[in-house]
Amino acid sequence: MLWKRILGALVLGIVAGLVLGEAAEGLKWLGDLFVRLIRMIVVPLVFVSIVSAVAAMREVRRLGSIGGRTLLLYLGTTACAVAIGQAVGALFRPGVGVDFAGTTPRVVGEAPSVADQLLGIVPLNPFEALAEGDMLGVIFFAILVGAAVLVQGEDAAPVRRLFDAGASLMLFITRVVMEAAPFGVFALIAWVTGTVGLGVFGHVALIAAALVTGSLLQVLVVHGGLLRLAARLPVVPFFRDIGEAVLVAFSTSSSAATLPVAMRVAQKNLGVGRTVAATALPIGATVSMDGTALYIGILTMFSAQAFGLELTLAQMIFAGVTTVLVAVGTAPVPSASLFMLAAVLSTLGVSAEQTALVVGFMLPFDRPLDMTRTIPNNTADLAVAVTVAKWEGELDAEVYRARPSE
Repeated sequence: MLWKRILGALVLGIVAGLVLGEAAEGLKWLGDLFVRLIRMIVVPLVFVSIVSAVAAMREVRRLGSIGGRTLLLYLGTTACAVAIGQAVGALFRPGVGVDFAGTTPRVVGEAPSVADQLLGIVPLNPFEALAEGDMLGVIFFAILVGAAVLVQGEDAAPVRRLFDAGASLMLFITRVVMEAAPFGVFALIAWVTGTVGLGVFGHVALIAAALVTGSLLQVLVVHGGLLRLAARLPVVPFFRDIGEAVLVAFSTSSSAATLPVAMRVAQKNLGVGRTVAATALPIGATVSMDGTALYIGILTMFSAQAFGLELTLAQMIFAGVTTVLVAVGTAPVPSASLFMLAAVLSTLGVSAEQTALVVGFMLPFDRPLDMTRTIPNNTADLAVAVTVAKWEGELDAEVYRARPSE
């Protein structure tokens, strides 16, 4: 099975990185090529899949039902991630006694306001949004096109068939590209291990421990609880069958790059209907950032501890709300969350200069941490998709419970 090949490539990549050391930098191009292949298909896959899925809905009101439930669940899991991040940050206390001497400040740009994020959903030019990979703009335009095809009925039947064929074509291309996944994962892991080293966590051991602990709690308790309590489904088949997507998320550190794999896993392994998978997962890759929210929650507590700030409950709640909004607007690419810290830390009275110190301190070690926090991003997308599919009657329970075929 593909996930077993990817896991084997990951282990071999660690060994190769340890053996080659800095020379593993020469393998990075192979990993970059794999990521480029995946990112190449993301925008067309999202666009045609959403249009096809919306056009296939029996009623327009189902679009509001699926979209509303999806967004509500994503906001809920993100809020839980912030709370867990702050809790483990307070428990592990990674910022106590930290020394920023020798740290090069990294100036961060201003985080976009909530108003700017909302305006950014509507693209000025949909073709420019497609060309630039503006996912929120692409999703918004695709929903409009799909809704128009749905409302037009038989008059738009040729267009519906065209997008159905396009969605099928893009899924086939995804399957072909994924055959290269073991090679890409091998190269990426070898590069990270060889150039950064496994000992990197020793420098930020408490932050790493807090992140791993928080990620486990988020995935097992929050996402597992969502499936068990809200969807009334067993959790073992879910965690058993998402390995392929999790491994790609870990190796690429990108929710966007993992999207084609997640869509394939949701439909093939978890039994999620095409309508829900093509709607919930692209939205999730853009707005569902559980790992990001968790990490920012930890860094919020780290910064407060490092600069000697005593936080009140009201400040923590306000910082948490800001974190949810920031996480929703974070680009689904590696290390993006570090550059969204300014908006959250400013609510605590942390200056721009102090924020730059925190970012400068964390940036050299961020890649392995980013790989870890991408996993809860991915599991949140899949857990929400399964739950919404169950609520909407779009889940094949037999496929969900069965072991996936090769």
